[in-house]
Amino acid sequence: MFFRILLDVCVPIFGIVGAGWLMDRKFKLHLETLVKLNIYLMVPAFIFTRMVSAELGGGEALRIAGFTLGTIALMFIGSLIAGRIFRMPRRERQALSLAAMFYNCGNYGLPLVTLAFGSQAAAVQIFVLATMNVSTYTVGLFLAQSHGETAGMHRRALMKMLRQPTLYAMFAGLACRGLGVPVQDAIWLWMPFDLIQSGLIGFALITLGVQMSQTTPAPFRAPLWSAILLRLVISPALAVLLVMAFGFSREVSAALILAAAAPTAVNTALLAHEFGGDVSFSTSAVYYSTLFSLITTPALVYALKLWL
Repeated sequence: MFFRILLDVCVPIFGIVGAGWLMDRKFKLHLETLVKLNIYLMVPAFIFTRMVSAELGGGEALRIAGFTLGTIALMFIGSLIAGRIFRMPRRERQALSLAAMFYNCGNYGLPLVTLAFGSQAAAVQIFVLATMNVSTYTVGLFLAQSHGETAGMHRRALMKMLRQPTLYAMFAGLACRGLGVPVQDAIWLWMPFDLIQSGLIGFALITLGVQMSQTTPAPFRAPLWSAILLRLVISPALAVLLVMAFGFSREVSAALILAAAAPTAVNTALLAHEFGGDVSFSTSAVYYSTLFSLITTPALVYALKLWL
């Protein structure tokens, strides 16, 4: 079963990531353009369409959001403890918090849980992705600029948050769903969203490969070890306790635990760059956690399959 999981779940993901890496090595792709297409077009279209058509009930969706927020909060506490243990400077502690709290539930976690557990897991993951995006562009933005206490920095973070289309896509999808608006019947409106969102998974993995290609990681030191342990080991371990506390079914629990073991989100490096954080630490956390997930992901999927 382990080698079947490796072949059917991990090889497709890292095969596409590798294709993105090779494409960038040959053609020197423009990463900023790819990221903007993800953030401003494909992810909002995905979230809107999945919010409208999701089969999960409102109560279940709220519990998934609560689980995701709980994971973020516990990882923040864990990063504070690790920062004190390793006596990190403030900018590095800030980068560690971002790296531990916000995981790549979109262009890594979404295809991972879909390949591992099917379409029902993808329905669960959409609410994780929506919650993570809202948290990244609210809590993450203010945490990323917390070293600067000027009012201008706070306004800059607030304006950047309000410019994120993901927030509006989520609220629009929830409103259409709650009010019973038949968006899917308007083919001229629904079809463009559906076509765009259907390409998200492959495009996002290509983008991750380009990001890996263009990242020059810092030397592998103890603080980076702590970021990787928090993200790939401690996070899914705490997720096991959280799914028990929230009372999810085994199928939903498996998808949530696997998503919580995703590597550090690329957006954390973008936030560090935007607000003068520790860019070297942030990009290295993304790079090494993604690399080491080659080992941890198949092992965790194997354990979850046995549990199911």
